[in-house]
Amino acid sequence: MFQLHLNFLGKQIKRFKAARLPRTETSSSLIWKHGITVHLVRRPRARRYLLRLQPDGSARLVIPRRGSQAEALRFLERSETWLQKQRLRWQSRSQSRLPWTDGTRFLFRGEEVVLRVESAAEGVRLHFAGEIIPLPGALPDYQVTVLAHLRRLAERELPERTWELARQHGTTNKRVTVRAQKSRWGSCSARGTISLNWRLIHAPAPVVDYLIIHELMHRREMNHSDRYWKLVAEACPNYTAAEKWLKRFRLETLA
Repeated sequence: MFQLHLNFLGKQIKRFKAARLPRTETSSSLIWKHGITVHLVRRPRARRYLLRLQPDGSARLVIPRRGSQAEALRFLERSETWLQKQRLRWQSRSQSRLPWTDGTRFLFRGEEVVLRVESAAEGVRLHFAGEIIPLPGALPDYQVTVLAHLRRLAERELPERTWELARQHGTTNKRVTVRAQKSRWGSCSARGTISLNWRLIHAPAPVVDYLIIHELMHRREMNHSDRYWKLVAEACPNYTAAEKWLKRFRLETLA
């Protein structure tokens, strides 16, 4: 009887601890060595500490569910040499490219668009393809600002479209995330999480739909077998044209 009571008590303690764990990402930022901004992101689903350099030159440090900020900072210290090398490469690329100013052209929803910078009473406004970005003042380079806006659009639109296509094709998935993968347009986990690259905002709508369908079909076949590609062809008959676009505009060629 006493043993049963202990087992019950142990289960209650585990439930209490689980309830205290955050279910969503939380984040904070700090200015670290060499002037690098580090975004500390606590991810309940992460299993280890993960450090990445972001496209804007800042760093993103993921803290796993049972991790601590103190240990994250120690991990950051141990990764200092690696992060410095990544930062130097980023600075070299940034210096070699032209700044984004009035007249800069870039890819948006499959079309080349032109960035326009206009003066306004409250500062400046950036215009492209019907999008407007107000700013309090002028900048020598608007790339970071524009890309941040594009990412916000992707984070709003891609999950919505994924759920819509999932309903149309009768697939089930538990979660949709929008990330900044370096080598993948998208992925599907065994647990049912669809992850999409925010840079899909550069692609035309049919290509976006294909990429989403590509991942959704993995909910039926977690491989690239003939059976899998048959499912893709049934759901997206013109998928070969989308594949050609994705091969032509590789991730490393996009901003």
